[in-house]
Amino acid sequence: MHFSQDKSGRLLLSGNEAVALAAWHCGVALGTGYPGTPSTEILESFSALGGKAQWAPNEKVAAEVALGAAFGRARVICTMKHVGLNVAADVLFTMTYSGVDGGYVLAVADDPGMASSQNEQDSRRYAEAAVAPLFEPADSQDAYDLLQVAFEVSERWKIPVIFRLTTRVSHSMSPVKPRFPLGTRPPMAGVPQPEFVRDIPSHVMVPGHARPAHRRLRAKMAEMEIWNDTQGPNRIERRQSTLGIVTAGISYHHAREAAPDASVLKLGLSYPLPLSLIRSFAASVDRCVVIEENDPWLATACRAAGIKVEAKDDAIFRYGELNVDRVRRILAHDSRPDPVAPRGKPPELCPGCPHRSSFEVMKELDCIVSGDIGCYTLAALPPLAAMDMMIDMGAAIGMGLGLRHVLPREQARRVVSVIGDSTFLHGGLPGLVEMAYNPPETGHVLVILDNGTTAMTGQQEHPGTGRRLDGSGTYRVSYEDMARAAGIKNVFSVNPIRERAKFKSLLAESLAKDELTVLIARSPCILAAGRITAWEKERKAAKQGAVESSAASACPECGGAGVPGAGEGKL
Repeated sequence: MHFSQDKSGRLLLSGNEAVALAAWHCGVALGTGYPGTPSTEILESFSALGGKAQWAPNEKVAAEVALGAAFGRARVICTMKHVGLNVAADVLFTMTYSGVDGGYVLAVADDPGMASSQNEQDSRRYAEAAVAPLFEPADSQDAYDLLQVAFEVSERWKIPVIFRLTTRVSHSMSPVKPRFPLGTRPPMAGVPQPEFVRDIPSHVMVPGHARPAHRRLRAKMAEMEIWNDTQGPNRIERRQSTLGIVTAGISYHHAREAAPDASVLKLGLSYPLPLSLIRSFAASVDRCVVIEENDPWLATACRAAGIKVEAKDDAIFRYGELNVDRVRRILAHDSRPDPVAPRGKPPELCPGCPHRSSFEVMKELDCIVSGDIGCYTLAALPPLAAMDMMIDMGAAIGMGLGLRHVLPREQARRVVSVIGDSTFLHGGLPGLVEMAYNPPETGHVLVILDNGTTAMTGQQEHPGTGRRLDGSGTYRVSYEDMARAAGIKNVFSVNPIRERAKFKSLLAESLAKDELTVLIARSPCILAAGRITAWEKERKAAKQGAVESSAASACPECGGAGVPGAGEGKL
């Protein structure tokens, strides 16, 4: 990550980089998360700036690590993509009750249009359901500025807040004027110093504590709505009174370009909604239109409050990203179908990808493949067409087991669950335990595709690589040991490229037995192979050096050489 400033001190940053810089300038003590496009670069950039950042095995763990730090009065940021919020929802719905003692920002990147996701869910609904304040930046400068406000709100009301980005905000570059000179650590005056203060009624959410906590939460939100109406990070731009637009996030820029003469109410804190402000704005214009991507969440909330607003035609505009042309059509009540986009080249596995060989073998053996999320999901597309199902991270094992339990024996014995290394650690471990706990009569076969990295999101580290987010060495999880510890007796490791025939033979034999089998297909990602090989050499050299150093210090007389005095360089 290389920042450069122009003469006025501005930086050209993506939204993700702007969030990272703001986190650094806000004195964030810890950043946690799980890589997922379009959110990944936030933690990577924060680490490059010098912040303490780490990848967790999944989003739930990341959110819990951040919560523990926030219970210690630290400022924390936790990052994930929208579907990752599903995984973290368990902690989210209760930590709004418990509250926090330090600033807690949950940075969630939605993906309208599903550029790299399996669904198009709208995280604004999570904010309302979990009763969490929601910020929506419109560009990089907005992301940088709003993050500071988000921490201030979190600390003032002692509540975790959601910071909702979208793909277009996360990845678009725009100028940012930072509060502090580039390359300097800002003063930490006013940033809470970590300290634990016991508060069992707030931190232990048993029913007797949770009931009054729920009442406190609702009271916080009522107070915050009043503040948002009068002092919140919202902006009215007065122009002509014939048309007014209420919007937030990237839709603000589309609306400004589509209707440059319209008055605009740009929301920065979208939940709790500043309903009095919206009502006053709507009454000040002849026609008020809500411009928003995906669900009609904002328009529905306004109408429920009795505010007269127009909304987009959901039959057309609920799907995909908005752009200037689509906003013009919304304003013109033009609900004709969108033009058919030019057909692009479908994505495919990289040439030389080890997953190609694995799926070719499974196709040759006519396997029914219960798949999972990762770059190997592309094996479902032509020409391979070798994956039969994929829903969410970790589902490959459970879905495969379900098929094994109900299909006729001959079909059941063709079922294979296939999961990537990072995905296995993210959501596959409970499935592995289920496999041993409730084994089908025909047994089951699990193939773990270990390419040594979290490939699809940009080759990030995970607990199975032996490297932390910053590349430093750490403990490396063994899939073989995990499988055996779970009770799987048949555990094999094989290189699906160099040992293709062996892999095919092992898989065929495993399918023929009514037993549980775990096959680890291990070959490095072609894009990361050089880096992984170099790191492995360093690791072995360091390990050898440590062994030699230990031997040299084993005997004070001989230095481990077996000759008295050798440690001092004399015979």
